[in-house]
Amino acid sequence: MNLCLWLAGLRFRVTNFGRVLIIVACAAAVAGAAPVTFVFTSDVHFGITRGSFRGGANVDATVVNAALVQAVNDLPAAVLPSDKGLRAGQPVGAVEFTVITGDLTSRMELYPIHIQSATASWAQFNICWIDGLALKDARGARTPLWFVPGNHDVSNAIGSPSKMVPATDAISLVEIYNRMMRPATPRTKASYNYAKDKIIYAHDVGGAHLIFLTIWPDTSARAWIEEDLKTVPAGVPVFIFCHDPPEIDARHLTNPYGKHDINSRDKYENVVGDIYADVAPASPSNGKPDGPTLIEQRALAKFLKAHRNIVGYFHGHSNWTEFSTWKGPDADLALNVFRADSPMKGSFSGKDETKLSFQVVVFDAAAGRLSVRECLWNTRPKSEGAASLAWGESRTVSIAIP
Repeated sequence: MNLCLWLAGLRFRVTNFGRVLIIVACAAAVAGAAPVTFVFTSDVHFGITRGSFRGGANVDATVVNAALVQAVNDLPAAVLPSDKGLRAGQPVGAVEFTVITGDLTSRMELYPIHIQSATASWAQFNICWIDGLALKDARGARTPLWFVPGNHDVSNAIGSPSKMVPATDAISLVEIYNRMMRPATPRTKASYNYAKDKIIYAHDVGGAHLIFLTIWPDTSARAWIEEDLKTVPAGVPVFIFCHDPPEIDARHLTNPYGKHDINSRDKYENVVGDIYADVAPASPSNGKPDGPTLIEQRALAKFLKAHRNIVGYFHGHSNWTEFSTWKGPDADLALNVFRADSPMKGSFSGKDETKLSFQVVVFDAAAGRLSVRECLWNTRPKSEGAASLAWGESRTVSIAIP
């Protein structure tokens, strides 16, 4: 990491990827790194309503997310559970960064209910999350918010198999690209090109290397990571943040039929560049792209086995709190995987609002440990604030390089 320069207590590394200049923050070396705390959530889905929330029915995403952001802002005063994990029994205190792994906006579908434009949804996300988050890091500076797109954000930009009005609105990807990639020439809705303007970047914090990428680690993303990791010492733990789980949905891959386009017959979303390989291309999918993704998963598993310092994977998409170990389709690896709940579309919290959650993560790169806690932020729906916070599941895992 000899390209790093000290600035305001951090080091900044400059990396070239094609014509994109990526500026990533670097922290101290592993040996001297202190435990780092961050907040993780996903699928905030501005543009839709939640069936019920704090006594209301069909409650707008702006209301639900505002309550979630308030809970996150109240977090530093909360005390971590006595669960034998990192910093157990101590106040949460400083939060070094917050991550949202996609679906910041909802797909602008016309049926069964016409969902507002991505432009309108982004404006609400901006006010609620970007302007509203008030956490501080250990230096007293404002905690950064890092995010990546989800399949809804991408579909809004490139089109969808389902009818949308307007047909496209790329504002989510434009804003994510400009804010996270910091290009010399900011993109606009007219100039943004999903095929060329890749949203993939990295930050070094607390002795760990964090990679943020669009949807899933496909062939293109793996090539970028391969180059990126050449600058990362072998003993540094690496975490991936993206939207899809390792077991990628077939419908998110590129249509294997005909012109490989997005259409209402085949229903592939084309949000991932790899063409779906698990089905023979001689016959259509009958509009049900829900087949296996073993070829794609094996390609990812092979890559992970070649890069053993990738020890954590954080994602959303199918929304509930889950701490698991991905063994790959052939049960020949062990990757720590963490799935986040959604405030709007939670599989369990959608039915029971007391199960609404985000995750509080503490890692110690020097000690080779990581603790993830489920923070239940709406346990008493009729009350508000820190008093409603409670701790649910927790897991502490090794992030020592095997």
